[in-house]
This record gives sequence, C-alpha cells and structure tokens, in this order.
Amino acid sequence: MKVAISTLGCRVNIYDTEIMISALKRDGFEVVSSEEFADVYCINTCTVTNNSDKKSRQFIAKCKKLNENAIIVMVGCYPQVSKDEVVNIKDVDIVLGNRFKNQLPHYIKLFLEKGEKVVKVDDNLIRNINFEEGSIDNLQERHRAFIKVQDGCNKFCTYCIIPFARGGVCSKEPRKVFDEVKSLVSNVYKEVILTGINTTSYGDDLGININMVDLIEMLSEIEGLERIRVGSVDPEFFNLEIIKRLKNVKKFMPHYHLSLQSGCDETLKRMRRKYDIAKYEEVVKDLRDNIENVSITTDIIVGFPGETDEEFKETVDFLTRIKLQDMHVFKYSKRTGTKAAVMEGQVENSIKDERSKILINLNKENKCKDLNSYIGKTVDVLYCTSSSDGEGLYGYTENYTKVYIDSAQDYLGEIVKTKIINSKDEFLIGEVVL
Repeated sequence: MKVAISTLGCRVNIYDTEIMISALKRDGFEVVSSEEFADVYCINTCTVTNNSDKKSRQFIAKCKKLNENAIIVMVGCYPQVSKDEVVNIKDVDIVLGNRFKNQLPHYIKLFLEKGEKVVKVDDNLIRNINFEEGSIDNLQERHRAFIKVQDGCNKFCTYCIIPFARGGVCSKEPRKVFDEVKSLVSNVYKEVILTGINTTSYGDDLGININMVDLIEMLSEIEGLERIRVGSVDPEFFNLEIIKRLKNVKKFMPHYHLSLQSGCDETLKRMRRKYDIAKYEEVVKDLRDNIENVSITTDIIVGFPGETDEEFKETVDFLTRIKLQDMHVFKYSKRTGTKAAVMEGQVENSIKDERSKILINLNKENKCKDLNSYIGKTVDVLYCTSSSDGEGLYGYTENYTKVYIDSAQDYLGEIVKTKIINSKDEFLIGEVVL
C-alpha cells in the first residue's frame, strides 16, 4: 500500500514524521509524496492556533481529490487536545494521539481488518508521560539531522496549548541520544540539531544530574561529528558559567535562537514567561562578550491581548537597541483552551497587521546590515541543498547564516571555505576558496 504523510507545525513534528516513515517502510508500506496518489493519507497535525486546526481539516479535501477512496489518518497534537472534534470530522478513518503515532502501520492494518474507525488517544497524557520512541532508519535530509531529545513542557504560557498536546517534560536518555547521533555520523551526517518542545528543560525528569550542556559536551566526543546546534532556547536557562562551557565546546555552533516573544515586561507577565527584558538583555550581552561571531535570533508575538501602543513601543525600542540578527514575527492568534484566548483587551487584526509590518521592516534593516558585514570575509559553509534550478547550492555558516554559491561542482555534505562576495535579501552570495 502507498502511504503519504503531510506534516504541519514544528521541527518536533518533522522528526516524528521521520519516525513514522521508517516504521512504515519496515512494515512493507511504500511511502510517497503527499502530492501523489496514495491508499492512505496521514496528516501529522499542529494545534498551536485555531487556524492550525483549520489547516489540518483542509488537507482532507485535498487528499480526497487525489483518491476519493483513500484512508484518512489524523495524528498528533490536534487529536490529542480535541479528540471528540476530530473523531466526528467526516472522512477521518484513524485518529491517533501523540503517544501512538509511531505505531501508525499497526493501526492502518487494524482499520483494514475491522473496517471501522480506529481511535487511540491517551487522555491521561499530562499525568502519565514517558519517552516512547521508534527509530529512524534513513532521514529525508542527508546532510543535517534533527534529533528529538526532549518532548513536552511544564511552563503553561497563557497563549500555548502545547503542554496539553504533548504532556509534561520528558527527555530521551543520554545514552540513546549518543547512540542515535553516532549512528547518523557513521552515515556521513556532519551536523546534528538537537530539538524538542522546550530543549533547555532537557534532563529535568531523568532523575540524574544532567542538562542540555552536559549532553552537548558528551556528544562533542563523537568522532566525525563536526557541528552541533540546539533549537529554540529560553533565556532563563543561561548564566555566565553555562555560556563559558558552551564556548569551550568547539563543535557547538555560535547561533542561539533565544526566545523573547515581547520586549515589554508587562506583556511578558501576561504571557506567563519566566524572565524579564533585563535578564534577556544580560544574556545577549554575555553571549556577545564571550562568543566570537555569535548570532542571536528570536521570535516575537505582536498583538497579544492587552498590548497597548505604549507596550508595543517598548518592544520596538528594545529590539532597536539590542539589534538581533533575525526575528520571526508572529501576529497573536487565539487558541481555544488557553487563558489568553479569553483575556480582555483582544487586539484588532488591523492593529496586529500594522505592528507586524513595523517589526518586519526593523528586522529587514538589521538583517541587511548584518549580511553586508560578511562581504569580503571567508567563512566555513556546510552545503546541504541544491537550488531549485539545479545551478547552485545553499548552505549555512557556523552561526547559521545562509549562503548561496553558483557552482556546478557537488559540494553537498561538505564543509567548504567560502569567500562572501555579495548579499541578497535573506542570504549571502559566495564563491568557494580553492
């Protein structure tokens, strides 16, 4: 049977899809593109906003156009928090929560055997968590590997449904992470990106004295592994000692996606974030003072309930002052079931649009200056993808700046010295130094 998987949402979901793909192939299924005819279409859902749920539902019609008789499967976060709603969606045949999606082949067979809707969602996920995992035989990307080392979150930010969708913090045992990374390196991967729902909580649940920095130091001992990165990190995790330890791990790349969400303390309090802007600025300063060529990027939410013009101005002033290398700007979107969804002071969409444009323009200005600062320099770039026209390659510097080279020679999977000759929009343009 042919199975196609569509993935919505975060990098953790992308990793979970890889688990499902490997399980399907081991069980004799053929995995095809979601744009092709398939016997089974699986939607690995995201539920971070109400609109995310809507996108998941819209995929059903798309799948039915490709094969009106296809089996439709919905897995992941949307079924986990809205089981009854998903079960009652027309044309959905199999509904699996996060605990069970790595057993996708089993439940497809069960549906075929019984001929009736299959529903498997653990309603006690929040109170009964463990790190059940399958294994990945062959990642879809061949040169950089995302490794899920942690799942779940205990923070309960007022805008976020994820603790209910993923459960509490659970960490993969360090030996399992080590063995997985070692296996990938033996298959010529040079870079790994450690990812999770809240990566800096890694180890909190293991009952042993280990955190994310300990894990990074351990992985750096793997021969052949050249680059280690971590997904989004929270500022309250950092102190000067941690920063200096990370600096001493030569394989750990100098890029930090340091979560912010707002540059106003009052807004951060309503979000139930655990830091203030003084702490954030202190971490930015310590990173820049101690780590050469460090790049710091972030996420920002505009139009959070109660955000006044004055509060938004504080955010603009803060971001103007600290000049981060890149920002992902999001307009606040309601998620039913969160405290923020019922807060007073919901901001009109037109105001969110205006505020978003202001920050996007600020980011363009900062990013342009940052990219231009590379011109004339020679940097190490890991090339990992071909351009759409096949005429060039894209890769990343150590501090995660994107680089393009116009080259017919195949440098894919190689770390190559590259001289930067220009910049364009979101990336640098270089030429290989022979």
